[in-house]
Amino acid sequence: MSQSPIQFAYWVSNLSGGQVVSEIAQQTGWSTEYNIQLAQIAERVGFDYALTATRFLGGYKADGQHESVILTSALLQATQKLKVIAAVLPGVWPPALLAKLGITADHLSGGRWAVNVVSGWFKDEFTALGEPWLDHDERYRRSEEFIRVLKGLWSGESLTFKGDFYRINQLAYQPTPIQRPHPPIFQGGNSTAARQMAARVSDWYFMNGGSPEVLKAQIDEVSAEAAKHGRKLKFAVNAFVIARETEAEAKAVQEEIVRLANPEALEGFAQAVKQAGLATQDQLGMWANSRKQDLVQPNDGFKTGLIGTREQIAERIVQLREIGIDLVLVGVLNYDWELVAFGEQIIPQVRALEKQVLETTSASQQKIKDSVAA
Repeated sequence: MSQSPIQFAYWVSNLSGGQVVSEIAQQTGWSTEYNIQLAQIAERVGFDYALTATRFLGGYKADGQHESVILTSALLQATQKLKVIAAVLPGVWPPALLAKLGITADHLSGGRWAVNVVSGWFKDEFTALGEPWLDHDERYRRSEEFIRVLKGLWSGESLTFKGDFYRINQLAYQPTPIQRPHPPIFQGGNSTAARQMAARVSDWYFMNGGSPEVLKAQIDEVSAEAAKHGRKLKFAVNAFVIARETEAEAKAVQEEIVRLANPEALEGFAQAVKQAGLATQDQLGMWANSRKQDLVQPNDGFKTGLIGTREQIAERIVQLREIGIDLVLVGVLNYDWELVAFGEQIIPQVRALEKQVLETTSASQQKIKDSVAA
């Protein structure tokens, strides 16, 4: 287990419709003004990161979207400590352009900008934009080239790159980013191609929600693969948080979300994500093992199990830390009050439990040293 405290991120609400494919009432918004206020609140109550979503084409209730990279810059300018992650789509974004924008955003924010490279799952979005829709593993090959170009241009050295998807000819950028060796690079995906790509080039591996056993297996696999390349990664997991006074109340909210799920939208999403999961040769991609009720929270957030009392949720977060999770990505039903409640009521409990674990571990290690010395 890492000695560092677990970190917390929240989903930026830059898509309309909230975090669930359900008709249940939600207290949230998606305007730029709303998101700036939310970022300031999240920073105040203890969140470390904010993650923007990237979407150019609407779906159920997400028929309005604010562009990720520009909004990220606005959130950074409105905060002092919060790190903000811009989600980008290779194939839509040229890496040389994104690299330059990232350098400027990193300088404007004093070194708080990061990028999440999203290989793409929504075929209709690519075709609507006039971009070719590649086979699953080819999308990850393109993303890997994208990241290699970013890293090369962020090094400050002259880069010449001859790939299958991108070409760079003796290009050098100045200044270089504040963060060294470069801004953090996040990446998601559950497939074999995604895991191997993360092991080779990414800094953070985002996982869909899952049980501790499923998550631990992914962490072990990706870590072992990264070690072959002399690398180490950090790991983040998506979680939909429902904290109530009793576990029964929290479970009842989850059941109501699922009961009021929009069947047409859910079916549309289920069909769309087959391009990401079941289309892979080993059928291990994103959402490959998701039931329709899991898809009500689009990134399998229910599966992480942060549904119950605040004490239960804090204990489960510490268990996630024990299996190797470095960051929990939080989604909630009612942004207007639940994000504050998480920061003010759950994060302090997590910190107290982490301290207890650390003290117990230190005491055990000292006993071992004393017995060896004796």
